[in-house]
Amino acid sequence: MGRLILILGGARSGKSAFAQGLAGKLGGEHVLYIATAEAGDEEMQQRIEAHRQVRPSTWHTVEAPIDVGKAIHKALTIGSTNAVLLDCLTLLVSNVILQGGSDDDPDDVDEVAAWKRVEDELDGVLDTFCAEDMPWIVVSNEVGWGLVPPYPLGRVYRDLLGRTNQRVAAMADQVYLMVAGLPVDVKALAAVHCSET
Repeated sequence: MGRLILILGGARSGKSAFAQGLAGKLGGEHVLYIATAEAGDEEMQQRIEAHRQVRPSTWHTVEAPIDVGKAIHKALTIGSTNAVLLDCLTLLVSNVILQGGSDDDPDDVDEVAAWKRVEDELDGVLDTFCAEDMPWIVVSNEVGWGLVPPYPLGRVYRDLLGRTNQRVAAMADQVYLMVAGLPVDVKALAAVHCSET
């Protein structure tokens, strides 16, 4: 099993830039970049394009909105890879949750069934990680610090992403929280705190 690094933070906190810098140090020119975003509107298309522009051209990019574990496994059989960068869990969880929603009422989401789908997706990702011997960097948003979403789907999403982040953080070797572009090693701080109590 390789080394798992989780990078958390709010919107525009510097997560992707830090993750890409770290991936470059760990993987050099041979980074497998997994993009989970889908270009659903013009704004998202512009964000995706901005991300593409700052990635090294030597990196291999795979767009996988769902079934990410399978996509990574398949991509690792092609070419040389020294590190994997998954950007991001935030959109992956959203994509999986929305698979089970009603077309008539997107707020009609069964939280138990949605969590089962998210767990299955996450199992696929983590099983693939455990089978490999290289560093993986995973990016996700910390969405639990803001206002409680006023609609059911938003609350389900917030809760399931929080549970997903906890599960990945528990398995990760390092967990960074990005604050105004600065990485804070929260797993190291947690270890110090636990040793002092």
